[in-house]
Amino acid sequence: MEKSNVEILFEWLDKTTETIENYVNEPYLDCLTYTLEILFYREVPEEWDEITTHKMMTSLKGIENDILNKADIRKAVQLAILKGMKGSTQQQHLMTPDTVAMIVAYLAGKLTVKERELRIFDPAGGTGNLITTVLEQLQQPIEAFASEVDPTLIQLAVLNANLQERQIEFFHQVSLQPFLLDPVDLVIADLPVGYYPDDIRANNFELRADDGHSYAHHLFIEQGLNYTKEAGYLIFVIPEFLFDSEQSDKLHRYLREYAHILGVLRLPETAFTSKKNIKSILILQKKGKKTTSPTQPLLAQIPSFKNTNAMRKSLGQINEWFQLYMKE
Repeated sequence: MEKSNVEILFEWLDKTTETIENYVNEPYLDCLTYTLEILFYREVPEEWDEITTHKMMTSLKGIENDILNKADIRKAVQLAILKGMKGSTQQQHLMTPDTVAMIVAYLAGKLTVKERELRIFDPAGGTGNLITTVLEQLQQPIEAFASEVDPTLIQLAVLNANLQERQIEFFHQVSLQPFLLDPVDLVIADLPVGYYPDDIRANNFELRADDGHSYAHHLFIEQGLNYTKEAGYLIFVIPEFLFDSEQSDKLHRYLREYAHILGVLRLPETAFTSKKNIKSILILQKKGKKTTSPTQPLLAQIPSFKNTNAMRKSLGQINEWFQLYMKE
């Protein structure tokens, strides 16, 4: 059976990364950044020995960039990143599942279908999989921005975007600090979940905790709204317990004041490794002079992605909701 371009590229990425891993004795994800640089620039670091350089350049001849489309590159890089993240103990070294990213992209397309051009921002950029998946689905001219503090993840994100020929401006900084960024039309993010350790910085937010550490996922919602235009949209992948935690009353009040809740989609349990990791998608619109809350918010349970009939039916119902919403 003939291998797909995704399989061929993933196997090359994986084999090359393992070779580099043995040579430089660094973790797989860090070595993957070398691999992506070699693939993008078509050259090997000058300081590497002749044997390794020859091995790399010979191997590189088997991969022709021009036969790969952007989606193939994104999927193959994603598989390599997922392998590197397997067993990782760092919470931030996790990636938005592809199926979830596709739902976010689908919703982004529905919300922005009338816009001639767009500015998009992901304040929790990670390896760039979510924002590049969304860019893959949208047709308008787009200015894209993303932020990530982890040096390995942002390196992977930049190289991932370069290989896909996606123009994304990356901020290498703590995402809850101020940005040199004008407001955008759409904010997307897979929210980091947990406590934010910097209480001094958290004091600048309305959603800070009254006592102890604030929730990072609450602060990211506020930060997202800070950088959204009036009447702009926000799509967040949220923990299922977002509206049931001890700080949720303050979040409810904040959202009532600054945003319209357009909908909440509960994602299928099968999309996550354990029940405690189950997430939903929250859709918001920032309040503006002419905005109103929808007559009926979009509330849906997304079926298993493997159940194609149920999925088709669910998407049909979501489409109907958007048709009514756009007429309001």
